[in-house]
Amino acid sequence: MLLSPLLTAAVLVVGVLIGSVGIGGVLLLPALNTIGGIALHTAIPACMLAYIATGTVGALIYSRHGTVNWRLAAGLCAGGVPGAYLGAFLLPYFSAPALALGIAGLLLVSGLHALWRTQTPPGSGAHPRLAALVVIGLITGTGSALSGTGGPLLLIPILAWCRVPVLTSIGLSQVIQVPVSVMATLGNAAHGQVDWRLGAWLALALTAGAALGAKLAHVLPTALLHKLVAALLVAVGAFMLARPAFGL
Repeated sequence: MLLSPLLTAAVLVVGVLIGSVGIGGVLLLPALNTIGGIALHTAIPACMLAYIATGTVGALIYSRHGTVNWRLAAGLCAGGVPGAYLGAFLLPYFSAPALALGIAGLLLVSGLHALWRTQTPPGSGAHPRLAALVVIGLITGTGSALSGTGGPLLLIPILAWCRVPVLTSIGLSQVIQVPVSVMATLGNAAHGQVDWRLGAWLALALTAGAALGAKLAHVLPTALLHKLVAALLVAVGAFMLARPAFGL
């Protein structure tokens, strides 16, 4: 399946957002559905497959710049892997509108909190303890499997509340995409629900955008990056709340 030029451009933009501020994948499904006319039950597994590539590339670039705290990443992934399994198990018991409402509320509250609070100085901020990291990873993995996202959508607002520095949070969000997306893809493949060709095309376009976005994140001023993340949290939260009204 070849993506149309307009849809390819939209996927590239989503990739830039994923690589630079961590959040953006939530915009991919509406783009595939509205611009490409791709059914959600086909798009979601393909997106999860593509996030394996974007997470790997993003993690490598952030690691090269020294902005991945691997001790924190290990704790998050330790919770994220079983969380992804748990989310897949619980999925039939939750309605999609309830999940969307909960995630949108988290994004809006976290974004507004980040915009109005005093900014954490660069290089400082909290580093949660191992037990807290595992719990955060468990929540992120479970919520990601339930919502069809790759991990950053939930992880970044939670780490913002914990006052983890913004660049560290984005680097961690790249890493956690990999195990969460792998677990989701294994589950989808077991049920024969993965469009491998679509996933491959998405991976190529998203990875190109994510590589550019990751480089941008390391040249943008920290204060500006902080504001961009906060503003995007609010915008995506509002978008998710508005989607049902517009039939997206």
